[in-house]
Amino acid sequence: MTDSTTRNTLRVYSGGFSEGRLKRILDLAGWDVRLGLPEEGDHVGIWGRSPTAWRGEAVAGWAEAPVLTVEDAFLRSVHPNRLRPSPPLGLCLDRTGVHFDGSAPSDLEKLLATHPLDDTALLNRARAAIDQLRHWHLGKYSATDPGLEPPDPGYVVVIDQTEGDAALDGAGRADFLEMLVQAGEDNPGCPIYVKRHPESTGGARGGHFRDEDFNGRIQPLETPISPWRLFEGAVAVYTHSSTLGFEAIFAGHKPRVFGAPFYAGWGRTIDAAPLPRRGRDLTRAQLFAAAMILYPVWYDPNADRLCQIEEVIAQLAAEARAWREDRAGYAMIGMKPWKRPHLARAFGREKRLRFSHRGGDRQKVVWGMAEAPEGALRMEDGFLRSRGLGATLTPPLSLVFDAPSLYFDAATPGRLDALIAESVDLPLAEIQRIERLIRRINRLSLTKYNIGAEMPDLPDRAPKLLIVGQVEDDASVLHGGADLRSNRALLEAARRAHPEACLIYKPHPDVLSGLRDGALPEEARGLANVVLGDTSADAALGAVDRVWTLTSTLGFEALLRGVPVTCLGMPFYAGRGLTDDRVARPAHRNMEATLEGLAHACLIGYPRYFDPRSGAPISPEAAVDLLASGVEFPRMNRWLMRLNGWLTPLRR
Repeated sequence: MTDSTTRNTLRVYSGGFSEGRLKRILDLAGWDVRLGLPEEGDHVGIWGRSPTAWRGEAVAGWAEAPVLTVEDAFLRSVHPNRLRPSPPLGLCLDRTGVHFDGSAPSDLEKLLATHPLDDTALLNRARAAIDQLRHWHLGKYSATDPGLEPPDPGYVVVIDQTEGDAALDGAGRADFLEMLVQAGEDNPGCPIYVKRHPESTGGARGGHFRDEDFNGRIQPLETPISPWRLFEGAVAVYTHSSTLGFEAIFAGHKPRVFGAPFYAGWGRTIDAAPLPRRGRDLTRAQLFAAAMILYPVWYDPNADRLCQIEEVIAQLAAEARAWREDRAGYAMIGMKPWKRPHLARAFGREKRLRFSHRGGDRQKVVWGMAEAPEGALRMEDGFLRSRGLGATLTPPLSLVFDAPSLYFDAATPGRLDALIAESVDLPLAEIQRIERLIRRINRLSLTKYNIGAEMPDLPDRAPKLLIVGQVEDDASVLHGGADLRSNRALLEAARRAHPEACLIYKPHPDVLSGLRDGALPEEARGLANVVLGDTSADAALGAVDRVWTLTSTLGFEALLRGVPVTCLGMPFYAGRGLTDDRVARPAHRNMEATLEGLAHACLIGYPRYFDPRSGAPISPEAAVDLLASGVEFPRMNRWLMRLNGWLTPLRR
């Protein structure tokens, strides 16, 4: 571990240390990376046991300089760097040795051997992080498909590694064949599956097993199955020194280990060659806390700062999800020209987008409730959208996919309904995560569009009800299950129910700017005590006792702030026991939800988030940081906005 408050000079003799992400993490961790001979107090940096490490070792020996060994942390990236150049999300910086070399101590071994590892908060963080890795199916490499089914339970997993890997300490094919034989003898009659390394299945490096090693009982496993799913049905796991053996421990296994990896010797493995230096028994949480929380230096690429493992898990989950969902490619049909550059950056990172029906076997996508071919996905903005309106051609930082309909269609169950129903099974760590996210959203006063002015002075009259105007021909109104579909009718209903209340009418910003339909008739304005101008949604919510709405997303934002909501329609958040509903809920909403479960589905599970400047996948937490930072969202220029406005009536 390195104290980032102290600056140290690190002399290096490998070009890899000039790589942007690697050099940046070292800089943030307190290391000035330079060429040249070491001076007094300098360290020499080497990368693990790489082919160039001998240069640094030779210079360090000659100059009697201490060595800092650098390696990837144990949550690295979606893909191995050899398959696709992927900068790491963290580093292991070791002043004593290198974690995978069991022949000599390392900083990690010292931590595991001597650190008390008895802090309740630390161990709770470790347990929570393990649960999140399981929930999102993450590991050192996360290009896996949680939808792939494992074999029938009762099998043995033997983990292959790449030939010549430094962690093998000279072990070769004969050692792996011996491990395979041992697995067969220990588990008579059980099928054996050899889990290939992703670099081997991807053709970057060879493994230790050949086609002739397989038979009816012993089979290679080369699909990108999630290790978490694979380990569920396994009766035993065998490894030499793979990081996947480390991950098997947290899936509930006690793997049989034939090498000397950092995780062996602490009571969580069956060791073929025990290490005398290691004799302490650790719990899974203690092992994880040392190796994944205390030892690595983690990096947040969005905020360009060092961070904690929780932020890395959130970012890696976003990147893994992007690969899992996008790798087959999309054919996006009927997308407006101004949306296409952003969509191409966001969804074309795995395979270039096509904006036509001729997409071959690619997944078809349409916008909103447009006419769609069979099996198509529907796309819409997410619930934390941008700083600015879609009508002003501001690109979103969140988008959702759904089928057969979208979240605002009250009559048709979709993916959001399924996520809300499944929220009862969320791990505690994810519930705590959404609680933190809600608090941060409220503290930062964030809403869907994040525009508007402060609240004007209000009459001294109670109660104060916010009546939320909408775009009257918006799909959420047309498909939202409301008997009433006009802003005037909404205002009249609220006045009938609360004749003495202070009614505060807030027009939709698209309507207020003249870009969409839904202006309140002049004769109806007298029903309200106050008609707001461009007041922000957050300011309005902070000044009222209750919200009345047809189907507006602002009702969801009110729930996040603890403001009661009356719904005259059936928006996505209604019919779940959280709102005062004036219409019957549909049959498919037959169970109630918690606010945390609803919010997790709506803000974490359902949307995809992107940096609006680059299209890169980001976590919900990073999206909140972007919205709060005041970053300028790109938008089309004024003449394109006017052209879009002129053409809109022609498209209807």
